[in-house]
Amino acid sequence: MAKLRISIVEFLNTAPLVWGFTDGPLAGKYDLSFTVPSQCAEALRRGDADIAIIPAIEYQRMENVVALPGMAIAAKREVRSLLVVAKKPIEKAQRIALDTSSRSTAALVRMLAAERWKIAPEFVDAAPEPSEMLKQADAALVIGDPALRISLQMEALNAKPPSDAGCCQGDPEEMPVPGFQTLYVYDVVHQWREMTGHPCVLAIWVGRRDAVTPEVVADFLASKKYGLEHIREIAEAASIKLDLPPGALERYLTENINFDLDEENLAGLRLYFEKAAAAGLIPRARPVEFAGQRRVIGFRA
Repeated sequence: MAKLRISIVEFLNTAPLVWGFTDGPLAGKYDLSFTVPSQCAEALRRGDADIAIIPAIEYQRMENVVALPGMAIAAKREVRSLLVVAKKPIEKAQRIALDTSSRSTAALVRMLAAERWKIAPEFVDAAPEPSEMLKQADAALVIGDPALRISLQMEALNAKPPSDAGCCQGDPEEMPVPGFQTLYVYDVVHQWREMTGHPCVLAIWVGRRDAVTPEVVADFLASKKYGLEHIREIAEAASIKLDLPPGALERYLTENINFDLDEENLAGLRLYFEKAAAAGLIPRARPVEFAGQRRVIGFRA
């Protein structure tokens, strides 16, 4: 019998959810592949994957799929790995480059621009290279491990976290994004929290309806449990790959990333879908169905 195919985001923040599959008791049970968030969604859409962790907004663009309960990549207040990096205060930005690896966060930046920053910039898609992005735009959305690296470097330079929309100045060769003497850095989740009062759900596990059995859900929950029990080990392994301090990575995984779909996170997800629909980014905000539960997130009339 063929193994179920799982498409996984190749960022540190996903590692605790899949550690049981990659380095734990479930190793070898599933066919794993790793890519960027947008391509996880495409793999599921094309039928190249049976289950994928996808940008939350992509659930609204797919049919005949269900979400796996109790698991997410979310952040309660600030995330440090989803940043808008700007050459000027964001309220003055006329052009924003959006990382093509992202979909949920790109939509989030569009909402923040309209509702929080009160600007109507031109948005351009760009490859995820911050220096090149800022050559063609006033600001750039940077996600994942590259954004986390910028956060840590900025904090080392001026001890001011990006959630405070910090301005970082220094030698262009030593800046978090080389080549720029001054940068304004905005933590996207912090901006969302300030605007709405809610946490932000960034990605969720989604699978074909006929592929997600109770046994599969149990395995995914077991993998998450195993990963959360091995955060220090995950951080130490990632520090070698990313060349970043293991202690900082452990704090990121324990203090910034939240792996649950609790009621608070579900409320944030519901609001995100409602705002995305109002902004025309999705056709409508349809309720989320969870595998095996027939549980849906209700929407206000």
